Amino acid sequence: METYNYRVVRQFAVMTVVWGIVGMLVGVYIAAQLRWPELNFDIPWLTYSRLRPLHTNAVIFAFGGSALFATSYYVVQRTCHARLFSDRLAGFTFWGWQAVIVLAAITLPLGITSSKEYAELEWPIDLLITVVWVSYAIVFFGTIMKRKVKHIYVANWFYGAFILTVALLHVVNSAALPVTLTKSYSVYPGAIDAMVQWWYGHNAVGFFLTAGFLGMMYYFVPKQAGRPVYSYRLSVVHFWALIAIYMWAGPHHLHYTALPDWAQSLGMVMSLVLLAPSWGGMINGMMTLSGAWHKLRDDPILRFLIVSLSFYGMSTFEGPMMSIKTVNALSHYTDWTIGHVHSGALGWVAMVSVGSLYVLIPQLFGRERMYSIKLIEWHFWTTTIGVVLYIVSMWIAGVMQGLMWRAVNADGTLTYSFTESLVRMYPYYTVRFIGGVLVVFGMFLMAYNVWKTIAAGKAEEAPVPQPA
Repeated sequence: METYNYRVVRQFAVMTVVWGIVGMLVGVYIAAQLRWPELNFDIPWLTYSRLRPLHTNAVIFAFGGSALFATSYYVVQRTCHARLFSDRLAGFTFWGWQAVIVLAAITLPLGITSSKEYAELEWPIDLLITVVWVSYAIVFFGTIMKRKVKHIYVANWFYGAFILTVALLHVVNSAALPVTLTKSYSVYPGAIDAMVQWWYGHNAVGFFLTAGFLGMMYYFVPKQAGRPVYSYRLSVVHFWALIAIYMWAGPHHLHYTALPDWAQSLGMVMSLVLLAPSWGGMINGMMTLSGAWHKLRDDPILRFLIVSLSFYGMSTFEGPMMSIKTVNALSHYTDWTIGHVHSGALGWVAMVSVGSLYVLIPQLFGRERMYSIKLIEWHFWTTTIGVVLYIVSMWIAGVMQGLMWRAVNADGTLTYSFTESLVRMYPYYTVRFIGGVLVVFGMFLMAYNVWKTIAAGKAEEAPVPQPA
């Protein structure tokens, strides 16, 4: 009897929790450094500048990437009624991805970096990423090709778009001329390099951190709610509109720079247009609960998933607003941007991942439910309160920063020095740190809950349904 390959799904699911704790702990540590700079202990590899890229890579690619691998491998098998295309290749993607993460954890604190946002890893690691990603694509699309059902469920459309687009983004943006084993230089000059970088950077957000997790949402929200997707037609329109528009929004990261003004304006306009498909997806997920809203009272897993959609809606309103040039003149380079990023990364990405894992893990280990629903309840509230403290403190701090930096006296001199603006940030940095601690505490609760669930369960492989 043919069974699904749950082994690789279990591996990625467990490592999602592990890397989530690691990545968020580093984030809390560097948040503490901004308030108490002496915490770097004058050790080079503990400085903010070394650990910040480690934090972003660990949270996005280690935590978020592992969640995407786990859920996409699970969803594509279940919706296609087919075992993964190649067990050996799927196993390679797990060990290859973990190797990438470990290499990042070694090289970034040592200062070995290409200095490109979200693409800091040097060229040998980039080559390994490419090999792993091609293998991932072969496994995923190979499984779709051998499916036993005619229809391709919409979640797989989003996962497929995420896999293909991230491959394109990574290869183009990482084009470099190696000088040594640990150093290379981008093949693109000046402003072109900046344009390519933010074409990559914003679409890493658009496809890695949005399209992939929307695939997660379109499977696990209906599953946990016990309801069909509110509008399948809207989900298809959402898909095509999102992937057509997102590609053009990157230049809004380069307002008031050497980038040609027409390119900046194009990025702004396409960012504003992007609001429509983003909210279409958010509304579709929310309205899936029509007739089942009462379940939110008793189901903290469903609450994780629905509140994540609330943060997604908020972030995808805030992003287009911040892309407007007059707003960007105030917000750019301030902590408002940090608040926006984390409302998406912690509120949307982390919460939808956690909710999906709480649905997934009992299925993988032969349990009816997680070990403790009460611990999930605690996790939900610590995370929600922590994220709100984090983003609100950064919003207030960022607006204050922008206003202080642009304030001038009657004679044209600056009203405030940079140091004065920094001192005013300290209370908000303290609140941000407390918010981060709450989020990490929730992840430790999850780790304990997952460990107890696994210990009481038994790894099982579900049978693949046979066609009638």
